[in-house]
Amino acid sequence: MPGVGDTIFTEMSSLARQLDAINLGQGYPDYQPDSLLLDHVCTAIRQGPNQYAPMAGVPALRDAIRDKVLAHQGVGYDADSEITVTSGATEALSASLLALVHPGDEVVLLDPSYDLYAPVVQLAGGRPVRVAMIPPADPESNYTLDWDAIAQATGPKTRILMMNFPHNPSGLVLKDADLDALTRIADRHDFLILSDEAYEHIYFDGLPYRSPVNRPELAARCVLISSFAKTLHATGWKVGYCCAPAAITREIRKVHQFAVFSVNTAVQAGIAAYLAASDAIRQLPAFYQQKRDRLIRGLNATRLRPLPTEGTFFLLADTRELGGGPEKELAIRLTREAGVATIPVSAFYPDPASAEANHRLLRFCFAKQDATLDAAIERLQGL
Repeated sequence: MPGVGDTIFTEMSSLARQLDAINLGQGYPDYQPDSLLLDHVCTAIRQGPNQYAPMAGVPALRDAIRDKVLAHQGVGYDADSEITVTSGATEALSASLLALVHPGDEVVLLDPSYDLYAPVVQLAGGRPVRVAMIPPADPESNYTLDWDAIAQATGPKTRILMMNFPHNPSGLVLKDADLDALTRIADRHDFLILSDEAYEHIYFDGLPYRSPVNRPELAARCVLISSFAKTLHATGWKVGYCCAPAAITREIRKVHQFAVFSVNTAVQAGIAAYLAASDAIRQLPAFYQQKRDRLIRGLNATRLRPLPTEGTFFLLADTRELGGGPEKELAIRLTREAGVATIPVSAFYPDPASAEANHRLLRFCFAKQDATLDAAIERLQGL
């Protein structure tokens, strides 16, 4: 992969460390997971098991995932044949794409899209087909899906449509009308759906959660992927999962077993015990909405204009009051001059330097302690 270098997340985090800047760029919390979760994982480490887990995942965790998905998404998966525990959502996505995409297949990506998708599609021999979401017209709006363009991009060669909602980086969530449009397109073409739902439990303002698997006709062709990294504030543990019909799961597991075979056994056991003992997941929307609102209030007192965000722990800010230029240059300038690191949204497009990728937007992560957010806001008020 000669055209691939360090990701923008690595680059901006490295710059933040060099300059002692507050890092609101890369998406990870600066606080510990729930102490009860840590206790369960530590108990599992001390008491075992500490040897290889079953390839598909510790049975207790697969059972817990089955119950969680049924309660949240309303669809039942068989824990033995349709749920696989993976090394984070990253491995779930990679294993799924490598298993299901063949040379010459087309994979539709919705830009701005997460930077993992296109390289793995190319590793599998597939061709990314990029469809741009409609960018916000002003700071009062956000990205919207262009379903006409998505329909035009799908056809006989389409193997997979990549979905990622709640959406990183925009924070957009799916609505019933989106599922209606997706169902109409899927009725015309025989493609699969990869639904990357790493932020599935982080959505705001009482909005109902929507996923392609809410519709049985879509669930039958969908791979549902998520991660405990964001849900449990433990990104370093790299424990995720994918749920799919048994025939699809068999193919994904063929790649999974030769990529990593299995995932950290004690951490799996600890998460399973925690999910049985705690309902903390239900509190995530309120927990993160408070942080979102705190950052919005602070940014409103700066030259930046926060856009509305419906989910994830990211929000976008309009930077037009700071002048022109590429978003990446502005992100670097902000890190150097204000001491706050962000991510340029242009990094989520195939050509970050193009005019089509630059809409004067920066992504801020608010999965931070209140003191961290307040310190960043104070710095940004000096712009």
